[in-house]
Amino acid sequence: MLQDQTLDAARDAVPAPANFGLKDEIRAYWSRRAETFDLSYAHRIRSTGEFDAWARLIASHAPLRPGDRVLELASGTGEVTRVLLGFGCSVDALDLCEPMIDRARAKHRGSAVRFHLGDAENTMMPDARYDLVICRNLVWTLVDPQAALADWLRVLKPGGALVVIDGDWVNCSRRTRLLQRLSGWVDRLVAAPRLWDEAAHQRIMRGVFFRDGLRAPALAAMASAAGFDAVRTGPLTGIRRHQLAAASWSERLRLLATYDDTFILSARKPTPTSKRPGASA
Repeated sequence: MLQDQTLDAARDAVPAPANFGLKDEIRAYWSRRAETFDLSYAHRIRSTGEFDAWARLIASHAPLRPGDRVLELASGTGEVTRVLLGFGCSVDALDLCEPMIDRARAKHRGSAVRFHLGDAENTMMPDARYDLVICRNLVWTLVDPQAALADWLRVLKPGGALVVIDGDWVNCSRRTRLLQRLSGWVDRLVAAPRLWDEAAHQRIMRGVFFRDGLRAPALAAMASAAGFDAVRTGPLTGIRRHQLAAASWSERLRLLATYDDTFILSARKPTPTSKRPGASA
C-alpha cells in the first residue's frame, strides 16, 4: 500500500507535457485501466440474469430488430456489445483507447463486430447510418456534450434512437459517503488490489463539462435542444439486483452507494413527417 501511494505521488509530481490535453489524459487513464476494467464493479456483465436484464432495459427504450445498425460509443471491453449482438444487430463499436479495443476484439473474435478507434464527440461516421446510438458511462466524461449530441443526431437515421446509460458520480449524499468509506475499509481488510488511479480520476473529473455532476433532467434538456424528440429518462430497472447477487461485499457497498444516481435516457431523431413543439409549419 505504501509503495502504491509513493508511486501515485511520484506520478502526480511529474508535470504533463504542454501539449498533453484533457482528451490525452482521458485516453491514457482508460488505456491503463483496460487490463483490469472487467474486474471493476458494474462493468462486466457477470450473469445470465444481468445480461437478460440489460437486454430488457435497452429494448424498453429502443426496440431492436435483427440487422439494425448500431453505433456503440465508448464500447470499452465489449460488454454492452454482447447484449447488442444478442439482438442480431450489426454493430460498429467505437472507443478512444486502443487497449480497450484489443480486449473487446479478443472477446468477440469470430463475430461481425466492426471496431473503430475514435472520439465519441466526433465519430467521423456517415450521416443517417444508424438505427441506434448507445453508450454506457460515457457522457459524464465528455468535454463538449453539445457537439457530441449534434454528431449523434447526425449519424442516426430519421426515427433512430439514442440511448444513454450514465449517472452522477460527483455529488455524494451522507449515505453515499458512508457506504464508500465502508467499501474502502473492506478493501483494505482483504487487501483488495487497486483497480484505478484515484488521483488521475479526480483530475479528469475536474476538467470535464459535467464536473459538477451529471443529472438526467439536465441531459434531457440538452438532448431536446440538440434536436432530439421523445426524450425520456428512467432508472436502471432490474439491473442492480443481478449485479448485487454477483458482487463481493465491497462491491455491494459501492453499488448501493451509486444506486440512486444512475439512469437511462432515450430519445429519437425526428422523422421528416414529425413536428417538434414550436417548429414552424
